Amino acid sequence: MDIKAQSIYQEMQGMTSETKLGLGESNAIQSNPSSQKFADLLSHAIGTVNDMQLESKSRAIAFEMGDKSLSLADVMIAKEKAGIAFEATIQVRNKVLEAYKQIMSMPV
Repeated sequence: MDIKAQSIYQEMQGMTSETKLGLGESNAIQSNPSSQKFADLLSHAIGTVNDMQLESKSRAIAFEMGDKSLSLADVMIAKEKAGIAFEATIQVRNKVLEAYKQIMSMPV
């Protein structure tokens, strides 16, 4: 999983500057292609974390049921990968919320 908080923050700053430039031109709401890219990136990242968690759970269940093809190490590695991915997602969420609060506190 490749989530970079700094690039997300820079993209949000770019969207803010584009919005400020667009305020003087018209009041119509325009579709921003970078916002769609951000939404797709976020959706893909959350989907990947969810898939990792589901895979971890299915491996744990299979191991508990006696699947001889899985070792305890495989199950624990999958569990740790899913946990780390989840924690990384939480950290990115926190950074995005922090950036949003900074943007909202900017004077117009």
